[in-house]
Amino acid sequence: MSAEISKKKLETWANYLLDYSLGGVKEDDVIMIKGEHITWPLMSALQDKIFSAGGIADVNIVAPDNDRGKVWGASMARHGSVKQIERSPQWHEDRYKAMTKYIEILGAEDPTQYADTPDETAQAIMRVDEPAKTIRLLKPWVLTLFPTQGFADMEEMTLEKYAGVVVNASMVDPRLLDDVEEDIFQVMNKSKHVRIQTACPKTGKTLELTMDIGERNVVKCTGKRNFPDGEVFTSPNTSTVEGEIFVDLPVSFTGQTIKGIYLKFEGGKIVEYTADQGFGALQKIIETDEGSHRLGEVALGMNNGIEEVLKHPLFVEKVGGTMHIAIGASYPECYVADPASEEGQKQSDVFFEQGKLNRSAQHVDIVTDFRPGGSGRAVYLDDVKLEIKDNIWVVPEEHKVKSGGGSDSRW
Repeated sequence: MSAEISKKKLETWANYLLDYSLGGVKEDDVIMIKGEHITWPLMSALQDKIFSAGGIADVNIVAPDNDRGKVWGASMARHGSVKQIERSPQWHEDRYKAMTKYIEILGAEDPTQYADTPDETAQAIMRVDEPAKTIRLLKPWVLTLFPTQGFADMEEMTLEKYAGVVVNASMVDPRLLDDVEEDIFQVMNKSKHVRIQTACPKTGKTLELTMDIGERNVVKCTGKRNFPDGEVFTSPNTSTVEGEIFVDLPVSFTGQTIKGIYLKFEGGKIVEYTADQGFGALQKIIETDEGSHRLGEVALGMNNGIEEVLKHPLFVEKVGGTMHIAIGASYPECYVADPASEEGQKQSDVFFEQGKLNRSAQHVDIVTDFRPGGSGRAVYLDDVKLEIKDNIWVVPEEHKVKSGGGSDSRW
């Protein structure tokens, strides 16, 4: 069953993705549009606009048993061997090299088709797919989410209600986020340390996680990479992460729900972990490779226009008043100005060797709620304790950077 979305809304959505997120379509552009066949209404609107503008649309239809169009799907994970998986076809990587821009439309007909795959082969697929992922992250890219019955079921919502939440959020002009995020961006940009306090519901104990973000680039997210959007993020110096954290909001990973996550870090590495639900999925993430035992991101959710807290990472991590960390790969743009350049790649290699930049086949966001009733207790940027107003993070008046401008009002 497909969601009923008007042609006008699909065209508005497509215009945001092409004209705003990707900066328009040029005649020499080859823009990959990747998604399952069930997302076709939006894929179709996108390809029409790309062809009309003189570019080339590379429509990449994903098999229903393949989570996000990796080099192999669940069939290979269940029936193949690691040796077979390593025979990744060269054309897969070449296709990513040939494109100039990338749009991925998330949304599955039946997420259970790629759930519960064997650990060894599933992790091998993540590793061999990493070169393609690295290529697309170095080019202009954007992710969006199309409402499907399979994802609505995962959220325990009717398709009509779920589609309303997703589509309504995708109709909001992302440029409105720029002012909302400015004060947080300014304070994070001049901070050297992040301190996160959460409460473990079983013991009542307050846990603390610390990390160094000094000399890192901080990024305001206003629809250029994720759509809808709303976060301010950076990548920590990965070897500096120390302490414990409890993550309470449920997130979906390969069709499975993970909830109630506890992590303990020593020397930047996860040394202990548990989950109240979905421990097997969490284990599969963390045990993928060396880098999946470390953190690649820390971020604050800044969007208070999302009507429901969904499990999908694209939505839950953006909710105002939440904080998320990502298990796995760092974002190269947090370390160098132009990570796609030869010099930028060399600089990234140096940061990796120094233990500051993390590399992994994984990058999985997990989210803690700091609004009333959540497990979050406090977030400090250096000595500044952030506050929440109207379900949005704000900087106390006395700590605002005067040149920042910005707004903490509801938008």
